[in-house]
Amino acid sequence: MIQESIRVGGVETFSTVDFPEKICATVFMQGCPWRCPFCHNAMLQDINADSGFVWSKFVEFLKTRTKLLDAVVFSGGEPLVQNGLETAIKQVKELGFKIGLHTGGYRPEHLEKIIPLLDWVGFDIKAPFIDDKYEKAIGVCVKTQLPAVLKSLDILLTSGIDFECRTTCDPRILSIKDIENIAVFLANKGVKKYFLQKYRPIPSDTQTSDSDCEKFFVDKEFLSSLQQKFEVFGIRK
Repeated sequence: MIQESIRVGGVETFSTVDFPEKICATVFMQGCPWRCPFCHNAMLQDINADSGFVWSKFVEFLKTRTKLLDAVVFSGGEPLVQNGLETAIKQVKELGFKIGLHTGGYRPEHLEKIIPLLDWVGFDIKAPFIDDKYEKAIGVCVKTQLPAVLKSLDILLTSGIDFECRTTCDPRILSIKDIENIAVFLANKGVKKYFLQKYRPIPSDTQTSDSDCEKFFVDKEFLSSLQQKFEVFGIRK
């Protein structure tokens, strides 16, 4: 049964921000192998945590929203951790919804398997593609993780699917130069859409000021240079 093969931490039943230009419901999948220092969903990291969420009830809810919602987004956590993701997506897609995915690129073989079912992907780029920098951004040993991220990016680029890359600008781990390096790399790979997201201090971070977080968004020359690199560039605060 799908209830036994999928773990969900919770859902947002109405969202206008998780799938561009679509009204969606967002499913927050349980489980993540990474420990990003800016994560606001730490309660989703343990894949074995039981939220008591009943998948079948959510499916019944979706049946009542087929003319009100455009899409369902699978977020996290890291959705690609879960083996039951493909079955869950198929069940939702059969109801007529478009499917979105939020991922950091973990487990590219799983991404490759489900990508024919997807309509859009939000791909989180954590840091410049350098071992020590990515390791600091994801909080675990990067030896196998960074190659997986790069392979996932290549899968998206060759798939033809609509996707965006985005980076959370945590000033504790990233500099303006780091963002420039990410942007150059992505543009050279052929990425068309890139967004910067403002870091909002997690509860344990009592040192980072709002001005620290804003520094990425007040340098007009820096922002202009990024805008020139992509067909679509934006800022999310």
